[in-house]
Formats: sequence, structure tokens, C-alpha cells
Amino acid sequence: MAISVKNYTNRFVAVVLLVVMAVWALLFYAVIMDEVYDNIDDGLKNQKILILREVYKNPKLIEDSKEYGVNQFIIRPLEGNGEEIDKNVFSKEMIYMPYDEEEEPYRVLRTGFYDAAGNPYLLEIRTSTVEEDDFLINLGISLLVLYVVIVLSILVVNYFVLQRAWQPFDKILKHLSRYRFGKADSFVAVPSAVKEFNDLNNHIQFMIQQNEKVFESQKLFLENASHELQTPLAVSINKLELVLENNALSEADLVKIVEAKRSMQRIVNLNKSLLTLSRINNQQYSENQEVNMNEVVEELLEDYHDLIVFKDIQLHKQDNGVLKVMANKELMSILVANLLSNAIKYNVQQGSLDIFIESDSLRILNTSTEGALNPDYIFERFYKGKQDSNSNGLGLSIVKSILENYPQFLLEYTYTMDKHQFSLVKREK
Repeated sequence: MAISVKNYTNRFVAVVLLVVMAVWALLFYAVIMDEVYDNIDDGLKNQKILILREVYKNPKLIEDSKEYGVNQFIIRPLEGNGEEIDKNVFSKEMIYMPYDEEEEPYRVLRTGFYDAAGNPYLLEIRTSTVEEDDFLINLGISLLVLYVVIVLSILVVNYFVLQRAWQPFDKILKHLSRYRFGKADSFVAVPSAVKEFNDLNNHIQFMIQQNEKVFESQKLFLENASHELQTPLAVSINKLELVLENNALSEADLVKIVEAKRSMQRIVNLNKSLLTLSRINNQQYSENQEVNMNEVVEELLEDYHDLIVFKDIQLHKQDNGVLKVMANKELMSILVANLLSNAIKYNVQQGSLDIFIESDSLRILNTSTEGALNPDYIFERFYKGKQDSNSNGLGLSIVKSILENYPQFLLEYTYTMDKHQFSLVKREK
């Protein structure tokens, strides 16, 4: 799941900071312990010098230091030839302490020396050191508290400082989401003291200008092509109608001419549909007013009356309320006309057409024996399904394009009891 850049940064920083502090803690622990033992060893060396000086002054001290006492050192006779007698050997040992009733870590120095008479002796000096396990626990707790404090500080800084710094970026995204083709002024640049945000504004404006140029050229091309096609198509159809009036033509020739005229008529309908789609996408139907959908349906039913009678369709219209919408009346007429046209064209002979109007919905049902349409494709351009090979597949696509301009409406499709149902429903606010 996508998250905001601020939260992503916080999560990334928290993880990286945890790793960095863990590595740093290990290095810190190693350095501190090395320094502690180095200082302790230096102290033991100094203590060794003081003890040896005292032994040379008072040889009796050798006899009095055969066991550890208050001074924490012992002196024993050294066996052997006394090789490397002056060598200092340090070790870490655990020694039982009565006060703590447990073993505690000690640093021990073992070295040798000769007394005034030349006899070799072993000197052991010990001193208590820091408890590494306790030190490690305390260090871990301290670092954990430090980590929590740092992370909380970063969160607070991000919330109060970075949130303010990222405000221009959020505004740029909001303005960009309002941008629509054909309305370059729908994007407003957001001034900022941050260089990167100003660069982003400039790049977006440049891309919008380029898109608008391409969009305008495509719009003009489509409109010009549609208008240029209308005249030759109309002339061609009229000439074909004149040819059909020639009684000297054979039946086979008449069939071919009728098929040619039908194909020409399909091109005319496709041209009109594409031009309508272009105008809808170009926001050329921008004027809105209160539209009474009951009246729109009634007017269109009068236009389709002859076709309904020809197919012997049983019409059932029920007004359970008045559906009023704020929209462009021409677009609403096109929308309902496409839905009614499909319901009549793809109806069966002697089928039924049911229309139910509520204060918040319009439902159109028609009988069919072809089965349900694929809801994933019925609103795609040029999708015709299995019902009519002569259809251009743009009727429902036009409906979808119209509703994209009116997000307050929802078009639903269902198929139950051998009937297609298209429902235009007002969304709840």
C-alpha cells in the first residue's frame, strides 16, 4: 500500500537509525572496554612499582604477603630459572565476593622480580573491574532511550517543519488533479521559496502547454474530418436513393445498392457518434441547468414511437417521482437517447420495454434472448458484443463519456430474468 513521502521518510530514517545505532553501540562498547582495561592495567603497573619499592625497603613484607589481604596482592617464591621474570601478564578472572555473594570480574597482573638477595618471586596484583554484563545492559537501555528520543524528535520535526515545507507540493498535486484537457488555466502554479518546487511548477506548465497544442490539433482534425465527410456521404446516399428508383435494375442490383446504402449510413452514424464524443471530451457542453428527466424521456419516446410500434414492443412507463438534475440538457438527451435506442434496437420482436423513474433514479429494462453483456467491456469504444453486427459500438461509450462529466451519477448494469437493465442513479452525498 502506498504511503506519503513523509511517512516513508520517517520509516526509512527509523530503520536506518536503528541499524546505525546498533553498530555504533558495538563499536562504542569495544572502545570503552578497551579504554577501561587500559587504564586499569596502567594502574596495576603503577601499583607494581610502588610494591617493589616497598619490598626493597622492607624485605619482611615478602613474608607478610603470602595471601591476599587488604592490599589485594600476594608474593610467592618463583619456581624455575626465572626466565622472562620481568614480563607483565594481564588476565581477567572471576573471583567470589562475600558482599555480593557472587563472582565478580577482576583484572589480575602477574609478574616476577628479584629481592635484594637475588631470589626470584612471583607478584600477583588484582583489582575489581566494571561488570561487563551490567554495563552492557545499562548501555543497551541508555541507547534504546536515546533511539526513542531521537525518533520522536524526528517525527515532531517532520510534523511541524517538514509538513510545512511540503505544503507547496501538496497544493501542486491538488491543482494538477483539477486539470482537464482543453482548460489549461485549470492548473494554477503554486509559488514557493523551494527551487525544486518551482522547477516542478515550470515543468508541469510546459507539459500542459505541449499537451494542449496536441489536444487542440487533434480536436480540430477530428471536427474538420467529420464535417468534411458529412457532405460527400450525404450526396452519395442521395445518389444511391435516386438509382434505387430506376425500375430497369434487376433484383440482384437493387440488393447490392441497398447494401451499399446501408454501409454508407453506418459510416454517417459512426461519423456523428465520433463527433459527439469529440464534443463531449472537448467540454463543448458546459452550460448546466435544471433538467427534468421525466420530460426528456417522454419526448424521446415520442421520437421512437414508430420503431416501438414496428417491433410490436409492449411499453410500460411508470413515474414514481420527478427526477431533476443539474446538467446540460442536450447531454442528458443524448444519454437517455442512447439507452432507449439500445433497449429498442436490441429488443426482441413483441418484447417489452419497462421504464421506471424515481426521484433519484432512472431504470430502463428490455427483454433479450442473447444473455448478459460483459460488464467489463460494455462501456468500451467499439465493443458490440453478439447482438448487432451493424452497430458501431459507441452508444454506451458516449453514455460513459457524458457521466465522466457528472460524477454525482452512477450507471449500473444488471441482467435478470432475460432482461437487460441500465440504472442511472444519483450518488449519495
